Order: sequence, then C-alpha cells, then structure tokens
Amino acid sequence: MTVLSARAAVVTGTPQRYAKQLLSHLGRRTSWATDGDTSIADIAGGRGQVVVGDGVLTLIAEAPDTATLERVQHVLGSHLERFGQRNELAVTWVSDADPSGAPTPPATADHQRPGRH
Repeated sequence: MTVLSARAAVVTGTPQRYAKQLLSHLGRRTSWATDGDTSIADIAGGRGQVVVGDGVLTLIAEAPDTATLERVQHVLGSHLERFGQRNELAVTWVSDADPSGAPTPPATADHQRPGRH
C-alpha cells in the first residue's frame, strides 16, 4: 500500500506550548500516543504526528490517498494556525506530490465540525 506524506516545519519560540495546546484540543476526539517529543494519532482516515524540536514544531501527515492527506493536513494545520494567530504562525506543507510547498488545505465543501449539524 502506498502512503502519501506531507510535512510542515513551523518555526516558533514555544513549540512545546503549541504542541500541548494542539494535542489537548484534538485529544477530545482522538487518542494520542506520545514517545519523547513525538506524538502520533489516527486522524480523519490517516495519521498525524506532532514533533517538538528546538525552535520548531513539525507536523507530519500520512494517508493512503490525496483527499485523506488533505483532510489530515487541514485538521493539524488549521488548528495550529488558529492557536498561533496572535504570533502569525503559518503552516506550509511540503508533500510527496507537491515538493514546492503549499498552505494548509481548506476544509472540503461537505466538511462539518464534529457534533455540529
């Protein structure tokens, strides 16, 4: 099975704080497994990773197809950008399919937040 992946390295002076906030928020709907500085969870039909580094927070999205990859990227990227809005955090994804880099994909037209109708 082919797995597509995308990575975003977000430079910030407080990667630990943003990782904690992101994992706490997304942890309401999914369980994260954390080993050292890396946390992994199944998200939106794919897999997401949040890796805390020195001055950088790395997001990794993996999925079996492009549509699912974009959903995982959207979930991780849009929440981090919202939490980091005051500090103007921007998530730019570099993927197997598009190595030039792209912003966080928008939500699909049929996207609804869980629990909302």
